[in-house]
Amino acid sequence: MYINQMFELTMVLDHERFHQVFKNVHIKDGYMEKKEEEYVDRSLEEKGITVIYRDSQYKKKIKLIVNTGYLLGNGEHDPNKIARKLNKRIGEYFGCKYKLNDFILSGMRFVTDIDVGTHDEVATYLKVFRRIGRVKGFSPVSYECFENVDCFCLEGNSNGIEFMIYDLEGLYRKQFNKGDIERKRFKEFIKEAEGILRAEVRMTKIKAVRAYVDEEDISEQIITLSVKRRNIFLETFVRIIPYGDFYKKGKAEEMIRAEIMDDRLRRRMLRLVALIPEKKSLYLAQKAMKYRKIEKVMEAFAMINITPITISKRQDVKCLKNIYNFLLES
Repeated sequence: MYINQMFELTMVLDHERFHQVFKNVHIKDGYMEKKEEEYVDRSLEEKGITVIYRDSQYKKKIKLIVNTGYLLGNGEHDPNKIARKLNKRIGEYFGCKYKLNDFILSGMRFVTDIDVGTHDEVATYLKVFRRIGRVKGFSPVSYECFENVDCFCLEGNSNGIEFMIYDLEGLYRKQFNKGDIERKRFKEFIKEAEGILRAEVRMTKIKAVRAYVDEEDISEQIITLSVKRRNIFLETFVRIIPYGDFYKKGKAEEMIRAEIMDDRLRRRMLRLVALIPEKKSLYLAQKAMKYRKIEKVMEAFAMINITPITISKRQDVKCLKNIYNFLLES
C-alpha cells in the first residue's frame, strides 16, 4: 500500500519581518496568486512546495504545504531524505535566513488510491460507506471542494483528525472543467483516475500531530511520522470502515446464523445489523445496543469476513468485496 504524505509547516513572524520576506520573494518571483488575506507562491510547486503568506491583521504567517511525492521526484520514500531535501529547499527559497527548524509542524495528510475497477464500482462503494453515518469520535461533514463530487467525509469531534474517501475521477472533472488544461492532458487525468477511490486521513491540529511524536526537533518529527505513516493511516481507516464483505441484510443475517455458534453473540450481531439502517449510523446503533463490549461484536463480524453495514435494497448489487482486499494491494 503506497501512502503519499503531505504536511503543513507554519511560521509566525512580526509585521516588519513578514513584509520584508514577502517583499523580497515577490520581487524575485514576480507574481503571486491572491486569495482574500492570503498570497500563494507556486514557483516551487513542481518541486513539492507551495508557499502561502497570510497577511492577517492579527497574525502574520508563512505556511508551507509540502507534497513528499513531488519533493522526492516520485522516487523511493526515504524519511531522512525528505527532511534533508526540505531543509535545503527552504534555505534556498528564503536566502538562508530561515531553515526547517524555524517552522512548526502544524498539519499532516496521508493519501492513498484504492483501485476498485470501474467508476460504477466507486459509486457503489461510496453509497454503502455513507450508510455508516457517524462512528465513535467522528461526525459527517461536507466540504466545498467536494461539492457535486461523490464522497464520504467525517470530521473528528475533538481529536483534530479528518477522514475522507471520494471519487477521484469526479474530483478531477470538477477541478478541470474550466478549460485550464489542454484536452489531451485532461483525458489522461480522467483515464488515470477511473475506478479510483482516494482515501485521506488529515491531522489538522498540532495536538493531532503531537499524539504521534515525542521529538521537539522538526526534522525528527517529520522522519518519525514518515516511518509511521502506514500505521497512522490504518489506525483511522479501521475505526471508520468496518472490515469484511458487504451483503444485503437478509444474506448477512443468514451468514451470521450459519457461522456464529454462540447464541448471545449471534443475537447481538443480528441486532446490530437491524439497528444500523434504523438509526442511520453505526455509532448510534452501537449506543442503542447498550453493550459495553461492543468491540467484541465488531471483532466477530471481522472474523467471519462480513460487515454489519448492509447494502441498500435500492442498490442492484448483491455483494461487495472487502475494501481491505483492494486497500492492501494498492
